Amino acid sequence: MPENTFHPDLRLARFLPSAAVGPRSLPVIRKLTKFVRGDARSNAQVVPVDANVSVRVFRPASARRPAPGLLWIHGGGYVLGTAAMEDRRCRHFANRLGAVVASVEYRLAPEHPFPAPLEDCYAGLRWLAEQPGIDPARIAIGGESASGGLAAALALLAKERDEVHPVLQLLSYPMLDDRTTARTDIDPRRLRVWNQNSNRFGWRAYLGPAANGDVPPLAAPARYTDLSGLPPAWLGVGTNDLFHDEDLTYAERLQHAGVPCTLHVVPGAYHGFDAVEAKAGVSREFLRAKVTALDEALNGGG
Repeated sequence: MPENTFHPDLRLARFLPSAAVGPRSLPVIRKLTKFVRGDARSNAQVVPVDANVSVRVFRPASARRPAPGLLWIHGGGYVLGTAAMEDRRCRHFANRLGAVVASVEYRLAPEHPFPAPLEDCYAGLRWLAEQPGIDPARIAIGGESASGGLAAALALLAKERDEVHPVLQLLSYPMLDDRTTARTDIDPRRLRVWNQNSNRFGWRAYLGPAANGDVPPLAAPARYTDLSGLPPAWLGVGTNDLFHDEDLTYAERLQHAGVPCTLHVVPGAYHGFDAVEAKAGVSREFLRAKVTALDEALNGGG
C-alpha cells in the first residue's frame, strides 16, 4: 500500500496495527488501563452521581456565572477506557471555553450492555444541568468513536425525555451503525486501530441479547428514523476510518432533517489519529476545529 494513502502528517500510520481490541486483548488492555490515575495537574474533582455513575469535574480558573457546561464521554469501543484517560483534553476544554466539564464514568459492555452505558451518560447529563452555577441552556455533549455514538444517542434520548436540551453534539468519528459490521466492500489495508473484527466484537458486546434480534434505534443511532429536533452537530472523521461512510450518511440525514451539521473530513486520517499522534499538525487542526465549534455553541464564539 502506498504511503501517501495516509495523511503526510500521520507518520506512525504505516506502523500501527489494523485492530487493537478483541476478545483476547480486552482483558490485557483493561488491566493496563487500571494503572491510569489521571493527570494530577488537571485538578479534577471526582463526584458521585448515583450508585453506578461518577463524573470527573474540571472547572476553569475563571468563569462567568452561570457558566456553560460540557458533558464529555470517553471512548473505547463500548468495552474499555476510563474517564481519567481524558483528563488532559477535558482540562484544555475547560480552560479554553470557560466551561465546567464533566467527564462521565459509565459502565462498560459486555458486562453492562445497552442501555446501561447510555443511561449512565444521561444521569451525568442531568447531574450537570442541575448544578448551581451552570447554565442549563448552554450545555454541549461530546465524545469520540464509541463515545461519539453514545453522544449521538444521548442527544436522541434527551430529545425523547425533554428534560435537558443540549446546544451541540460534538461527534468525533462516531460509532453509529452496527450494520457496518456486515459490509464486505471496505479495503482493510487502509484501516488502523479499529477494523471489522474489532467492530463486530464491540457491537456484539454493547448490544448484548439484541445483537441477534431487533436492534433498538437508541443503541445504534443510524437506525433512528426521525432525526428532526436534535441539537446542532459537529461531526469529524477521516477518510481512512472504518466509520467514514456511516458518519457521512448520518451527517447528511441530520442536514435533511433540518439539523445544522458541520462536517469536518480529514483526508488520509485513520481512526483515532488525533489521540495516537496528538502533536501532528493535522491533529492539532482537528482539535482547534472542535474547540471552535464548542466555543460558538457555548459562548457565541466570543
